[in-house]
Amino acid sequence: MWVLPDCSGKTLLETRKRISSIKRRIARVVKKKSDASTGRMYCVSRTLPVALTIVAVVGGNGCAIKPIPLTEGEVQVRVNEDRAVLTKDQEPINGPVDLYEAMARALKYNLDARVELMHKMLAQTQLDLSHYAMLPRLAANAGFDGRNNFPGGVAQSLLTGRQVLEPFTSAERNIFSADLSLSWNVLDFGLSYIRAKQAADDVLIAEEERRRVANRIMQDVRIAYWRAVSAERILPSLRQLDEWVNRALEKAQAVQDERLSTPLVPLQYKLDLLNTQRYIQQLFRELNTAKLQLTALINLPPGQEKDLVLLVPEREAQTLNLPSEMMALEDRALQARPELRMIDYRRRINAREAKAAILEMLPSLNLQVGGNYSSNTFLFNNHWAAYAARTSWNLLNLLRYPARAKTIEAQDKVLHTQNLALTMAVMSQVHVSVAQVAHAKKEVSTAALYYDTQSQIAEQTRVAWRSAKLSEQSVLRERVAQVAAQLRYDAVEAEAQTAWAALLAAVGEDVLPHHLTSEQSLSDLSLQLRARWTKSKELLK
Repeated sequence: MWVLPDCSGKTLLETRKRISSIKRRIARVVKKKSDASTGRMYCVSRTLPVALTIVAVVGGNGCAIKPIPLTEGEVQVRVNEDRAVLTKDQEPINGPVDLYEAMARALKYNLDARVELMHKMLAQTQLDLSHYAMLPRLAANAGFDGRNNFPGGVAQSLLTGRQVLEPFTSAERNIFSADLSLSWNVLDFGLSYIRAKQAADDVLIAEEERRRVANRIMQDVRIAYWRAVSAERILPSLRQLDEWVNRALEKAQAVQDERLSTPLVPLQYKLDLLNTQRYIQQLFRELNTAKLQLTALINLPPGQEKDLVLLVPEREAQTLNLPSEMMALEDRALQARPELRMIDYRRRINAREAKAAILEMLPSLNLQVGGNYSSNTFLFNNHWAAYAARTSWNLLNLLRYPARAKTIEAQDKVLHTQNLALTMAVMSQVHVSVAQVAHAKKEVSTAALYYDTQSQIAEQTRVAWRSAKLSEQSVLRERVAQVAAQLRYDAVEAEAQTAWAALLAAVGEDVLPHHLTSEQSLSDLSLQLRARWTKSKELLK
């Protein structure tokens, strides 16, 4: 049963008028005709007006289609499915997580990294698909043709114009036919070969993009891991200091209320304590979300950061030795950087596009061979083999080629200019990265000395406070300064290692495994990452 959409009353009235007009025209066309040879009369089938009427009604009422928004139930189903898929098939955390396991989890489960890995898989699938375009076309066809009377014909003399034969037929009313044909277009084969080559370059571009994104994610994980480690070690001390400051503020308020001294003394003391508390709260704000950022990078669901136990990484800043030959670093960077390689592959794709444009100007040759069958009993041979060779030439492609050649040449110039700009940027990044590593190593040495000195001062202040030689506010101030010094020490260590990783990325020496797959276990991947990071210290010597 058909249910037609609703339209306005005006639209239905116009539709009925159109239907009536169509019927009147059909009635004028449908008339009897006499056959000159047989005198038989025939008419147009009565089903034709009915079919045209149905088509007109359906077409006229098509304007009533309305947009249908998603229901809350459908949206909730999508939300539930997304939540279930987010952390599906992830290896559970069975103990403390070190830096390299966190990196391995990010490479394996981070959604950005998984998107790039899927892009590479998609490019590989498209390459596999392009191979089939080079094969010949094998087509099997079958059909049935029927009519309510026999097809027939007569013959007429070219000299006298008189009919020389009685009406005859050479075909049945119902005929079943089938064929199996193999055809191959030589020009299409050449174009498909070029497209397959371009698809292969797309696979390499996707791989270089995956390398670039993976390096960025690993740097983010390194920074977030060190911040999370600092938060895990420092937040308990900050909470104790915050409670200590609150108790000191209560004592200062009691002194002020009881007026045991001049009003200015407790107020200044409270102001110093409040400045200390404000700094503690600032550190809280910086460190409180550190684990959340790390869990987001390694694709752990929110709420599991409380159960995440981290191991303190080794301090390696002093083991990072800078190379002496900058020219050699620049050459390695210009050869290995993924961004430059991506442009090289795009230029190669563009060069192959020029070859494809030349091929399209040539005539095409189509070769065909196949077997046929027909159930028509009037045929002498119901089975036969057919073969053909045809050529065609689209002459308009000759007129289009100059404009297309200019487009391809302009694209090559754009890519060449991008390559030059990126070359200068890469060379600058190498020098900047070397300078950052050198500066970070100095900062680590200074931060280590500062932390050691501040720890001694805090200890001496605590001893003096216990012997009533210094105020409680002095102890608080120095203890907070010690916590800040420890935080700074961890931060500059992370910055030093990140600067070294940035230097490796700047010269194209990433620390990723060469063959990263989704089936690889976390333990194997973390071991490979640790080994390649250790080896990277020898690569740039």
